[in-house]
Amino acid sequence: MEFSITTPAILFPAISLLLLAYTNRFMALASLIRSLKNQYIESNNPNLIGQISNLRKRIYLIRNMQACGIASFFLCVISMLLLFNDNHYLAKATFGFSLVLLLISLYLSLREIQISIEALKIELGDLENAAIPKGKKAG
Repeated sequence: MEFSITTPAILFPAISLLLLAYTNRFMALASLIRSLKNQYIESNNPNLIGQISNLRKRIYLIRNMQACGIASFFLCVISMLLLFNDNHYLAKATFGFSLVLLLISLYLSLREIQISIEALKIELGDLENAAIPKGKKAG
C-alpha cells in the first residue's frame, strides 16, 4: 500500500467538519441546560432535574468526542511530519492510532445520539399518555 503525505491529509476536512458538528451540539445542549436551570429555579419542578442529568451525560460524551477528534487530528499532523522526515514506519503507526481515536469519537457520537433518542421517547411517551384517553389504544 502506498502511504504518502496525502493519506493523512485526506482526513483533515472530515475531522474539521466533525469537530464543527460536535461544537454545535455542545452549544445547543449548553443553551438548553441554562434554560432548564432557569426554569427549575422559577418553578422548582423536580422533573427538570432528570432532564438536566440526562443532558449532563450528553455534555460529557460530547467533551470526550471532541477530545478524541482533536487527538486524531493532532496525530494526523504528527503523521504528516513523520512522513516529511522519511520515518514511514512510525508515520503509519501514528496514522493508525489516529484512525482508532477517530473511531472512538464516532462511537461516542453514536452513544450520545442513542441517549438523546431515549430521552425523546420518554418525552413523547408522556405526551401520548396524556393525549390518549384511558382504555383506548392507538392503532
